This record gives sequence, C-alpha cells and structure tokens, in this order.
Amino acid sequence: QVQLVESGGGLVRTGDSLRLSCLASGRTSNMYGMGWFRQAPGKEREFVAAISWSGRNTFHADSMKGRFTISRSGAKDTVYLQMDTLKPEDTAVYYCAAGRTYYTGDLYHSAHDYEYWGQGTQVTVSS
Repeated sequence: QVQLVESGGGLVRTGDSLRLSCLASGRTSNMYGMGWFRQAPGKEREFVAAISWSGRNTFHADSMKGRFTISRSGAKDTVYLQMDTLKPEDTAVYYCAAGRTYYTGDLYHSAHDYEYWGQGTQVTVSS
C-alpha cells in the first residue's frame, strides 16, 4: 500500500504561481510512476502531468505545457507540480496518483494506470 498526501493548494489570483507537493509513504520501495490530475466542478477528471520513476521522463497535457512543470525529489518520495501563470480555468481539485512500474522510464497518461490516489488539494484562481 502507498499513501499519498497532497499539499500546497489555495486561493490565488490570475497570473500567480503555486507549487503543489505530494508526499508518498508506505511501500515506496517499489517503483512508481507518478502523475497529477485535476477535476473541476461538473467536469470529468483530467490528466495534467506525469513523471517516470527515474524523473528523467515527463509529459504534460497540451493545455498546460509551458505553464505547469512536474518534478520529483531525488529520494523519489515527493512529487511536485509547479504551476505558473494561473488562470481561472485552472480552478479544480488537484490529485496526485501513483502507478506501479517495472521500468524506470515509464510514465502513464491514463487514470486507469494509477493504483493509488491522494485525497486532493483545492486550487482556486480568482479573476
């Protein structure tokens, strides 16, 4: 089992930045690809970004490229999402997820590939 706890959300203004963190605990001796998803009110959960176990491979959704950056700590137990130039449409609950992998370079785009999820952290961007 892996437990994920997100932090760093809050209320900001258009154009501001936030950095979300996701701390993993539990059976972290296995390799996990990590990802961020978000869900706005009345909308489906949306992929934001993913990172491989090694941290060398990343992938960001097109609508967030250039504004959001995913990274992970050297200890592999913390994943970050740096969000810059925030817009009101970025308002959502942001979820961290972990998916077991056997290859250090693999990463996942689909929510179905992730086994563990955090409780989410609210990000609200005012206009």
